[in-house]
Amino acid sequence: MGRSASYLLIKKHFRMNSRHRNLLFAGLMFVAFAFAFAVAGYKVFSREPDPVFAAPATKIPATISRQATGDKPPSFKAQFVSSNPGQAVHAPSLVELKDGSLRAVWFSGTREGAGDVTIQTAVMNLASQRWEPETTLFNRIQLERGLWRYIKKLGNPVIARAPDGSLHLWIVNVSLGGWAGSAITWSRSVDEGKTWSTPRRLVTSPFLNISTLVKGAPVAMADGSISLPVYHEFVTKFAEVLHLNALGQVVDKTRIPASRTSLQPVVLVAGPDEATAYMRSGQGGRVVTSGTTNAGKTWSPALAASLPNPDSALAGLTSTQGDKWLALNPTVTGRESLALVMARSTGSFDSAKPFYVEGTAALQFAPLTSLSIAAHADLLGQELKAQGAGDAAIAAYVASAARQLCGPTACVQEFSYPFLLQTRDGSIHLIYTWHRSRIKYVRLGAAVD
Repeated sequence: MGRSASYLLIKKHFRMNSRHRNLLFAGLMFVAFAFAFAVAGYKVFSREPDPVFAAPATKIPATISRQATGDKPPSFKAQFVSSNPGQAVHAPSLVELKDGSLRAVWFSGTREGAGDVTIQTAVMNLASQRWEPETTLFNRIQLERGLWRYIKKLGNPVIARAPDGSLHLWIVNVSLGGWAGSAITWSRSVDEGKTWSTPRRLVTSPFLNISTLVKGAPVAMADGSISLPVYHEFVTKFAEVLHLNALGQVVDKTRIPASRTSLQPVVLVAGPDEATAYMRSGQGGRVVTSGTTNAGKTWSPALAASLPNPDSALAGLTSTQGDKWLALNPTVTGRESLALVMARSTGSFDSAKPFYVEGTAALQFAPLTSLSIAAHADLLGQELKAQGAGDAAIAAYVASAARQLCGPTACVQEFSYPFLLQTRDGSIHLIYTWHRSRIKYVRLGAAVD
């Protein structure tokens, strides 16, 4: 056979093999796609249903409700929590311990954002109903060792009990830049806050994992996971809700649409699928709200509510009776007063009458007022003395407040960053920043005339 004939036979052989290879490849691709679709279908039809909000605790007689008070304000039994004079303190949160006592956490340092800021804690003694001396939970060095990265400053801490019974603590921290460069660090305690696990960083964003901050209390889900309201501050501002699994890891997140300039959401659950988020407004002077009817998988576009807001954090809870509570600065400008508003489960906050904890209704639409430095010091000193502080401690507390709230000749008052908690006995507890120099605690009581 000649060379040309051999070449033609070889060419024909490879052409047939090429067709066979193409058919084989097509067959394999068909099998692969069929297998992939089968696996996907199996996962869809066999997966657990999407989580819903956890059912509320068994209803117990509420310590205070609109039924009991009518339009009469509740009584407020107040005392100070923080005990180290001279510090700038802020952003407290609160959790009930298994023995019925309370544990508070907050940040403290020479000023907000300083390198010496620590996360502090104190426990209310159940027998005496008094707060024990504060101690340090975390400082920058502890977080650096746990995270293996430089930490520039610490910020808002939020403490809560997880569905599995352990305590979780989320802490805002910054490695570079300002609060827009924040991340959230997480730790867990199985001994009621006496010791904590090695800090771990939540992965919340593919963009350098920065600009996620926390302020509001988490919401338990029926499957043991957690919905954690957070917010974003880099370039633009908006609210989000993180979905954390039982191990504390981020598995999903949902942005609240149209929440531009809105920060620090708090979520009030109304049913297995229904909840409303209330947010601090960066502009417009009113609280911003958004709702969900599918347990947080999607949220409605954020809208301004009727409640005033001076660009300040608020707190909220749904009581075991279904009543809705908010704690907020009920003014268009300034943080000179702090109030509670309550609405029944079927009602709204639109017509709710504020119960003033600090300040008066006269400040609601008034411009920000100021006091002379001497008058400011005298005002703070009177309450500190009434709470048992000595002269040296009073001077240190007043000096701390003056560093943050006073200019060359005048000062303003500030009651801010509230946090609400209902305990198993039905009592409602409020904790907040008092003049940036102390953390103050209030237990709500029966109505007063």
